[in-house]
Amino acid sequence: MKAWGGDRVAGAGGAEVIARGADGGPARATIDSREVGEGDLFFGLAGEHTDGGEFAAAALQGGAWGVVVRPEHAEGLDGGWVLAAADPLAALQSLAHEWRTELGARVLGVTGSTGKTSVKDIAAAIIGDAVHASRENFNTEIGLPLTILEADTGTEFLVLEMAMRGAGQIAELCEIAEPDAVIITNVGPVHIELLGSLEAVAAAKAEALDGVGDGYAVVPAEAGPLEPHLTGEVKLIRFGAGGDVFARQASAVGGETEALVVTPSGEQGFRFPFDEAYNLDNALAAVAAGFVLGVPLEPMAHRAPRITFSRLRGEVVELPEGAILINDSYNANPVSMRAALDHLGSLEVSGRRIAVLGEMKELGPDAAAYHREVGEYARTVGAELVIGVGELGGAYAPDRAAADAAAATEALRAELGPGDAVLVKGSRAVKLETVAEQLKAGA
Repeated sequence: MKAWGGDRVAGAGGAEVIARGADGGPARATIDSREVGEGDLFFGLAGEHTDGGEFAAAALQGGAWGVVVRPEHAEGLDGGWVLAAADPLAALQSLAHEWRTELGARVLGVTGSTGKTSVKDIAAAIIGDAVHASRENFNTEIGLPLTILEADTGTEFLVLEMAMRGAGQIAELCEIAEPDAVIITNVGPVHIELLGSLEAVAAAKAEALDGVGDGYAVVPAEAGPLEPHLTGEVKLIRFGAGGDVFARQASAVGGETEALVVTPSGEQGFRFPFDEAYNLDNALAAVAAGFVLGVPLEPMAHRAPRITFSRLRGEVVELPEGAILINDSYNANPVSMRAALDHLGSLEVSGRRIAVLGEMKELGPDAAAYHREVGEYARTVGAELVIGVGELGGAYAPDRAAADAAAATEALRAELGPGDAVLVKGSRAVKLETVAEQLKAGA
C-alpha cells in the first residue's frame, strides 16, 4: 500500500480523515498494537472483551503510519494519519478489496474440510515466483484481508486460504478476494457441532462455487457430499483418480514422490519433496489450479522441489536410536486422521508404530462414534500402540489414556523404543505440539 497516500487509503476503506500524517502510504496493516512497526496502519477492531481503538494512541507512539478507529476513539489523536470509520473491520475488508483490484494479481482461494493449508503451501510454491500467500492461520474475515494488504505491487498471484466456521463465511471471503479460481479440497465431518449436519457443511463450502463467478472451481474427482452442488454454470476441473488431473505413475521413496501428472494440456513429470499419499492428492489439486490459471506444467514441475509446509503439519522429528516422530498436531478430524494413519501404516520401521491421538473437536452428538471408528482404523493400518489424549481420547479404545499433552508425553516416553515411528495428531485445542517439543528437547 506504499503507493497510496492517506486520502486514497481513507477513500478505499470508506473512512473519514481526522488528522493527517506523512506523505506516502502504509507498509502493511495490523490489528495488534503490540506488533506495530514503523509505517504500519493499525486497525482498532472491537473484540469480545476490549476495543482495539483504545490502543490507537499507543500504536501512533510506536511509529504507526496511521490508525483506523471508531469516531469516539479518534478524538484528540495525532502523530500520524487518523481515520475514523463506524466499523473498522468493514473498513479493513473494503481497503483489502480495493488493494486486490489495484494489484491486478490472479487470485486463488483454497478451502475444504482438510488439507487446505497444505494445498495452499504447495500452490504458493509452484504457480509462480511473484506469489503472496496466507501465513499461518490468516484465513478468516480478519486474516484474509490482512494477507491481501501485505502483498507488494508486482505480486502476480495471491493464494488465499479460506476458513469456514458457519454459513455465509466463505461467501464473505469471496466478496473480499474475488477469486479467479477456487479449490475445494474435500468435504468431511468438520464443524458439524456448529452447522448441524454434513450436508450443511457441504452447502457452506459450496459458497465458493458462487464466489468464483466465471472462474474455475477445482474439486475432487470423488466429491462426496459436495457433488449435489456441482451443477449449473460453474466451470469445474476435477483432481485425483478418475479426474481431469491425476497421477498416472507415482512412487514414494526416501521422503520424495516422483509422479507423472496428467492434465488436459498434456503430462509432466514431477518430483515432490514429500512421501505422503495424501499430499500427492493435495499436489494434484494445486497443479489443477495452476493449469486453470494459465501456468505451464514445466515451470510448475521445476518449482516443485521448493515446496515447504507450514509448521505442525507432518513435520518429521528425529529421535534417539533411530526413532522418528511425525508431528501433525495442527488440527484433526476423522478424514485427516485416517490420512495420517495411512501414512504411519506405510512406513517401514524396525520398531513399533505408535499413534498418539488427541480428541477431535466440534463433531457434534456422534463424536464418540467418530473417535471409536478412528481408533479401530488405527489398528487396521498397523498401529501397535495407541495413546488417547483428552476427554474423548478414551473413545479410541487406547492402550494408554492421557488426560492432557503433558501426560501423553510421559506415557510416550515410557513406551518409546529403538526404531519406533510415532504419529502425534489431535485437534488444536489439545496442544499436542508440546509432545514433539518436549521429546525433541529431551525434557
